[in-house]
Amino acid sequence: MSALAVIFGLLSGSLLSVLVGIIGSRRHIGFGWAFLISLIFTPLVGLIITLISAPLPCGVQRWGCIGTVIALLGILSLVVFLMLLLTGGAVLAAV
Repeated sequence: MSALAVIFGLLSGSLLSVLVGIIGSRRHIGFGWAFLISLIFTPLVGLIITLISAPLPCGVQRWGCIGTVIALLGILSLVVFLMLLLTGGAVLAAV
């Protein structure tokens, strides 16, 4: 596995963990705990734990469109990581 694939994997995991943290900021678990849980385990486990937590009583949206931008960056990084993983880096050799 190339070093570039590992970097993209870590980057996509981190961005998805930030997205889970943003979702957690609207719940009782909070941004910090949701981010830490999803960073230690996986973003999927962090998302499940975050969604189990009770939502905050006020419906104030604090992040605006930053959550959408981070989600798109996380998905893009995940797609690039999977392409590098499945092709064994042949995508980089073709470019």
